[in-house]
Amino acid sequence: MSHLILVRHGQSIWNLEKKFTGWVDVDLTENGKLEAKKAGNLIRNQEININLYYSSVQLRAKNTLKLIQEILNDQKKSTEAWQLNERHYGALTGLNKDEMKAKLGEDKVHQFRRSWDLRPEPLNKNNPYHPNNIETYREIPMNKIPDTESLKDTYERVLEFYKKEIENKIVKNNILISAHGNSIRALCKYLFKLDNNQISKLEIPTGNPLLIEFNNENKISGCKYLDKDRAKDLLVF
Repeated sequence: MSHLILVRHGQSIWNLEKKFTGWVDVDLTENGKLEAKKAGNLIRNQEININLYYSSVQLRAKNTLKLIQEILNDQKKSTEAWQLNERHYGALTGLNKDEMKAKLGEDKVHQFRRSWDLRPEPLNKNNPYHPNNIETYREIPMNKIPDTESLKDTYERVLEFYKKEIENKIVKNNILISAHGNSIRALCKYLFKLDNNQISKLEIPTGNPLLIEFNNENKISGCKYLDKDRAKDLLVF
């Protein structure tokens, strides 16, 4: 048996401020740091030896993983991949979700956040929030940096990386991925075979490890959130 643990980063500064964040590289709040430490303790209690660690290149995911590894007293080097980044919200980036609901209506904002293939308007490349203008992304090829993304776009880039770099390693390794709401939703869609309607309803809580068990045939045999009080419906388990 092997395990895959998916952890959405702890609460970020823009989570708290209810802003569309996407590729903007904001850090954790103090509460987010506590969520990450609690995640580390929950994982430690499972007594699972983690062989491989992955995160996006964004601060909130990297620092969540750092705090988890400190709790686990495990200093293995992690693999950072921009393909595990959050979905790019285009021109919505930096805007307040409640203000946008008042302006556009709750249904329209829900479509932008949860629909499968709807892209917001692209973010102007001169905008300081555009990834081209953020130091974190200097080494990513320009043709790979998006101006906006749908969940479908996010799914395709996440899955390309997962299938190439992670999937074939699960059979012999316990793996932890620290990422984001939409990149984890993308992985859940693939792993749990969710349809486009189901994925629109899937919520991923911050800082709550999702433990997925694989049998010797590399098939999922079980799945659970480690913090039961903050668990969300996985729709299939």
